[in-house]
Amino acid sequence: MDRFEAMKTFVRVVDAGGISAAAEGLGVAKSAVSRRLAELESRLGVQLLVRTTRRVNVTDAGRAFYERCVGILADVAEAELERG
Repeated sequence: MDRFEAMKTFVRVVDAGGISAAAEGLGVAKSAVSRRLAELESRLGVQLLVRTTRRVNVTDAGRAFYERCVGILADVAEAELERG
């Protein structure tokens, strides 16, 4: 999985407050979002979210990673706008 897509998915889940809302916003199945999150956590070796049947809670590690992702994604978007 592309790292930027994984970060975008993670940020969307945190912002939306859940996997279902994030999946709807991304236009993908809930299972795809869940799989992306599991792969991301596995690659990082840390739990980013605590999932319940109704919502997700961000762990301390998840909050720190979220803040970094938001910054990185903003930098990438800005760089793409500069075009030279």
